[in-house]
Amino acid sequence: MASTAAGKQRIPKVAKVKNKAPAEVQITAEQLLREAKERELELLPPPPKQKITDEEELNDYKLKKRKGFEDNIRKNRTVISNWIKYAQWEESLKEVQRARSIYERALDVDHRNIALWLKYAEMEMKNRQVNHARNIWDRAITILPRVNQFWYKYTYMEEMLGNIAGCRLVFERWMEWQPEEQAWHSYINFELRYKEVEKARATYERYILSHEEQGSCFHPDVKNWIKYARFEEKHGYIAHGRRVFERAVEFYGEDIMDEQLFVAFAKFEEKQKEFERVRVIYKYALDRIPKQQAQELFKTYTVFEKRFGDRRGIEDVIVSKRRFQYEEEVKANPHNYDAWFDYLRLVESDADPDPVRDVYERAISNVPPIQEKRHWRRYIYLWINYALYEELEARDPERTRQVYQACLELIPHKKFTFAKMWLLYGQFEIRQKNLPFARKSLGTGIGKCPKNKLFKGYIELELQLREFDRCRKLYEKYLEFGPENCTTWIKFAELETILGDMDRARAIYELAIGQPRLDMPEVLWKSYIDFEIEQEEYEKTRELYRRLLQRTQHVKVWISYAQFELSLESEARLAKCQQIYEEANKAMRNCEEKEERLMLLESWRDLEAEFGTDVTQERVRKLLPEKVKKRRKLQAEDGSDAGWEEYYDYIFPEDSANQPNLKLLAMAKMWKKQKQQEEEPEEPEDPGEPEESEDSESEKVEVPENQEEQKEAEAPTEQDTDSAEKGK
Repeated sequence: MASTAAGKQRIPKVAKVKNKAPAEVQITAEQLLREAKERELELLPPPPKQKITDEEELNDYKLKKRKGFEDNIRKNRTVISNWIKYAQWEESLKEVQRARSIYERALDVDHRNIALWLKYAEMEMKNRQVNHARNIWDRAITILPRVNQFWYKYTYMEEMLGNIAGCRLVFERWMEWQPEEQAWHSYINFELRYKEVEKARATYERYILSHEEQGSCFHPDVKNWIKYARFEEKHGYIAHGRRVFERAVEFYGEDIMDEQLFVAFAKFEEKQKEFERVRVIYKYALDRIPKQQAQELFKTYTVFEKRFGDRRGIEDVIVSKRRFQYEEEVKANPHNYDAWFDYLRLVESDADPDPVRDVYERAISNVPPIQEKRHWRRYIYLWINYALYEELEARDPERTRQVYQACLELIPHKKFTFAKMWLLYGQFEIRQKNLPFARKSLGTGIGKCPKNKLFKGYIELELQLREFDRCRKLYEKYLEFGPENCTTWIKFAELETILGDMDRARAIYELAIGQPRLDMPEVLWKSYIDFEIEQEEYEKTRELYRRLLQRTQHVKVWISYAQFELSLESEARLAKCQQIYEEANKAMRNCEEKEERLMLLESWRDLEAEFGTDVTQERVRKLLPEKVKKRRKLQAEDGSDAGWEEYYDYIFPEDSANQPNLKLLAMAKMWKKQKQQEEEPEEPEDPGEPEESEDSESEKVEVPENQEEQKEAEAPTEQDTDSAEKGK
């Protein structure tokens, strides 16, 4: 029974690990040990609070703590924080002598530690041991004289104790080390706190002179001179302040010119109402300081002139500064025409035309060295601005004419020209009511260097003058110059149309379409057809379409022809339109661009969908091609095989040459359908999913391009034969 009970006892199931992959975060043995140690420390209870009741317990406590501190120091003597903690503990017990001894022992270890000296001196000051503190500060500044903190603390202590003479002696010892400027200013402020102005001045002099003696190796900051001068001004010593500024200017010389010094000097003189002195200072500085470094100086000078000067003085300041700047730019690069434009814009504000003409003459004398039009484009605007200035500002027509003529003589017309100059000269002569001169100049320009822009400008001028015969002659010259320009032919015909001479317009169109070479023939034919439609000459329009179709079989021409017939108000318009589509379809059977033929059939389909019957719609639908995917071989540049490329082709049902491909396509569809029936079990159709159309199936079938690939595709493989036998 016992064995049976033992047999029936359940064996505990071992948990199976489903995911045996390593965890993303791996835990090392070192990490486990560290965490165990940290948790062990956390679990330790805090030490109990000990209450000392008698002197014996206190001595035991002190002995224990001192032994701990000594052990820490013995372990690592260089850790100064242990020494400081030890000394502070002794200080907390009012054991100042012991703390002093600890600090001295620490200084024997590291006498260059700044924090140690500071703590030592602070302890002595806390306990009102003034002489000990002085002794410590003296030792500190003797060993580490470049630590400014010691000097600041030492002087502050002496001043708080009221020992002014001792504090002054400390400052004097500090100044012998030539400290930074803040130390000098601290000494000066100390003297000013006790109204010792003469001693503060002497300190300023020592500071300035000490750095003057060092020469070019070190230059005191300009603000120190300014502070010295303001100090003299604040205490009413104006002459001394002026002398300080003058010495500063002499000290720096012309090698180091700082605008802050001159601005402060000028404001100082302005407060003393010495306005002439102020102007002399500003002009002296502006003449010597580079302009890009004197922006603030110029700004303050302008403000000064606005407050105390006249308008002429202000303008002179601005113009002279900018004139000098532009002069420097054009001297550096005479062919910098943008700088000349800015310079001329500045001087044109002057009422006197002579300096303006002088600058213009200097500017146009810098002819581009290379006879290429791209180098002359900016230069020619100097002449244009010069002529416009003479005409509009100076009001000197004769000089303006001379400027235009000189410019036209300078341009090398055999290489290039500027139609803008010819047109501006002609428009100027018309404004002067000198029409023969204007026509003569424009005619000369066309004779020397005919350009499209020049012809258009001249024709536009004659149109404004209503000289239509001259316009006809100009158009004839224009067409002799550029017979391939369709825009010119169209504009000429439109002119005749506006004038009501339809025969001349039609003759111009006929001449235009008869040209052997045209830049935009489609635009010209469209304009001719639109012209005939506007004149309601529908038979001539049909004739034009037929003539155009003899030259090109473009699908857009056929569609436009059909839409033209459809737009007419007649009963047979639909039949004529359908007939045109029929002709177009027959004509484009041999067209290589199958997309164009597809575009035609789609346009025909849209027509039948709107105006046709069910029979005609079905007929057009049968003409639409099937889209199939084909493959073709690619060859690299070196003639090697580069693989296969897939592309889409269109198979039109009425093309007899495509019948084998259609047969192959049908066989492929049947074979694919048979394979799907064998492999997939019959499932009830989901009414939500749309049935796949034959067109979409045909797009997925790959058809080889050449006959060899076609035979390979038609030949069934062994696998296909086996699947066919299984199907039987």
